[in-house]
Amino acid sequence: MTDPLAPGLYIVATPIGNLGDLSPRAADTLCRADRILAEDTRITAKLLAHVGAKTPMTRYDDHTSERDRDAIVARGCGGDFLGQRRRTPLVSDPGYKLVRSAQAAGHAVYTIPGPSAAIAALTLAGLPTNRFLFLGFLPAKSKARSDAIADIAAVRATLVLYESGPRLAESLAALASGLGDRDAAIAREITKLHEECVSGSLVHLANRYRDAPPKGEIVIVVGPPADKAEASDDELHAALEDALASLSPSRAAAEVAERLGIPRKRAYARALELSRK
Repeated sequence: MTDPLAPGLYIVATPIGNLGDLSPRAADTLCRADRILAEDTRITAKLLAHVGAKTPMTRYDDHTSERDRDAIVARGCGGDFLGQRRRTPLVSDPGYKLVRSAQAAGHAVYTIPGPSAAIAALTLAGLPTNRFLFLGFLPAKSKARSDAIADIAAVRATLVLYESGPRLAESLAALASGLGDRDAAIAREITKLHEECVSGSLVHLANRYRDAPPKGEIVIVVGPPADKAEASDDELHAALEDALASLSPSRAAAEVAERLGIPRKRAYARALELSRK
């Protein structure tokens, strides 16, 4: 007889497409859990059939009420499994609320790591991976989307986003408008039969998909901003002369250094020279 799982909430990463990517530990947890909480029970049912598990399921998604979540926690999390549709749970989903509630109630929380579409896309994109920022889905409304892009325009890191096929071209165009025409890649259907990763500039990719929205689950990867050439002495001189007309050397140096993206020490030394003349 199989030993039961230790009581607690188990966060189990499931395949993003290819069922062969399910780890033995994840399969074992699926079979031994008391109950499975899944965002998409139909897809999870196929996964359970693949491993021969007959564990009962409950739907858990953005629409799950606080009362239902409290009821789950009140049951004691006796070997529950939290799963999300084709990606690591809690990555761009509401599962963190359940984890927080379970921890607050004193229950153990375990993680069984595995596939993640965001990380898989990074490995395919051919863009810098030393620093990256995961953004989930951009807002659907134009103004909110533009504001969200403006918030991260200066971040010097590769950006990773999820998107749907019908919205892909519009989102790519918005990214190009807000970030400039950076290098990017579109990864879709990762680990599946029709997996592809298409590289190009944001404008090029927006045009490519404008009249032919792709199917499947999609990840956008956008390269970091290009390094700026440091301002020349002539540019610094002109900027400081304008600033010194109304500001002290210290204040003028601070504002010019921020605007030109140069060390404040360099700007201040130059400002002192100009102020003495």
